[in-house]
Amino acid sequence: MQASAPQVAVGVGVLVVHQGLVLLGKRRGSHGAGTWSAPGGRLEFSESLEACAGRELFEETGLTASVFELGPYTNDVFADEARHFLTVYVVARGIQGQPRNMEPDKCEGWAWFPWDHFPEPLFLPLLNLRRIGWRPAGS
Repeated sequence: MQASAPQVAVGVGVLVVHQGLVLLGKRRGSHGAGTWSAPGGRLEFSESLEACAGRELFEETGLTASVFELGPYTNDVFADEARHFLTVYVVARGIQGQPRNMEPDKCEGWAWFPWDHFPEPLFLPLLNLRRIGWRPAGS
């Protein structure tokens, strides 16, 4: 019997753009611990990208958004952890509320940053997004 090959998962990164800034959190307790990342998570079976973005945004930050725009994607291989994600980005605008750390076991906290002045180190998918030169309008 052959062992199954590692699977590729679909991740959804939520680029929360508000007043020219982008929301990032410092990861803890999972792969990428100690790096800065946008809110996000795995796409669930039969879920739309926009629905996943809204769900993850609320679960992680307590925020809601009135507009979700599809963005680019990155191909992210975490070789040391034998994980592979196709990360699809969704830009969230029309933000309501103040960010709260809803998952303190997974995030140290949330902060707003200008697109050109992100903290380091960045989570691999966000680093790969920066490498392709894409940026959301209004950031």
